[in-house]
Amino acid sequence: MPDIIVSEFMQPSAVDELRRDFDVLYDETLYRRLDELYALGRDARAICIRNETEIRGAFFDAFPNLKAVGRLGVGLDNIDVPACKERGIAVLPATGANEVSVAELAIAGLMMLVRGPAYFATPEVVAGRWPRGTLIGREVSGKTLGIVGFGRIGRHVARRAQGLDMTVTAADPFLPDDHPVWAQTGVTKVPFDRLWEESDAITLHLPFTPDTHAMVNAGVIARFKPGAILVNVARGGVVDEAALAAALRSGHVGGALLDVFATEPLPADNPFHGVPNLILTPHIGATTDEARIRTGHMIADNVRAVLTGTIPDTAII
Repeated sequence: MPDIIVSEFMQPSAVDELRRDFDVLYDETLYRRLDELYALGRDARAICIRNETEIRGAFFDAFPNLKAVGRLGVGLDNIDVPACKERGIAVLPATGANEVSVAELAIAGLMMLVRGPAYFATPEVVAGRWPRGTLIGREVSGKTLGIVGFGRIGRHVARRAQGLDMTVTAADPFLPDDHPVWAQTGVTKVPFDRLWEESDAITLHLPFTPDTHAMVNAGVIARFKPGAILVNVARGGVVDEAALAAALRSGHVGGALLDVFATEPLPADNPFHGVPNLILTPHIGATTDEARIRTGHMIADNVRAVLTGTIPDTAII
């Protein structure tokens, strides 16, 4: 039976790295076959997962000797972290490995949406039409970006936005007013009320919790500046999707990029059919070649550390 199970995609070179010291079973579709996965768990000391494998409930009975969960990403929605702590299982997120990729997607989407329909004109131009008069957009320079959640990814977004000459504000109740990060980054801390009402664009960088569920709801969206842009590359469920779709149809929200959704994949009756000024991507914020390499090798190193008696600084235990 394997020492380590990898039940979702992991960078092959990182898998090979683990195989130098451990018996590794790698099957990136194993998460779809729970009976088979659970049957393999008796002797496994570590498992490496992305966001499909559920670490909760009956999983723990099937993996009695587990010491580490390597999370090939940073979201912990699919992991019962308190139950892992009770059992002495180290949870190892890939902290820092995908920050650049997520931040770049947020900024790219923001710039496309602020410029308006110009980026969606290819079919008309190919057809020989020349719709210049209908493609008037705006500049990001001089606009205010409000960042909700000023952690590591939010700070990457801030630095890139400042490079575009945007004014950047942020709301984060977990960072006190005198935290040095505000002076270090040149970002102004504001309360949520001001952020909703004063931002030309808003990006979300916060976890999904009971407190953040539907945080961006119809009432909050109504307070946005007319034409404001919304970007969510954080977690689905933070945004009331039906309320956002309605605001896009009415034109109150000028555009939105969503990379994450309350239900993934989207159900057939989702509210986004025919909605204008909308970019939807299938939870790919962290999916770049570079991020996959960094993530895979970070998790390989951290799993090896736990199995050889060292707890990494980024471990949750």
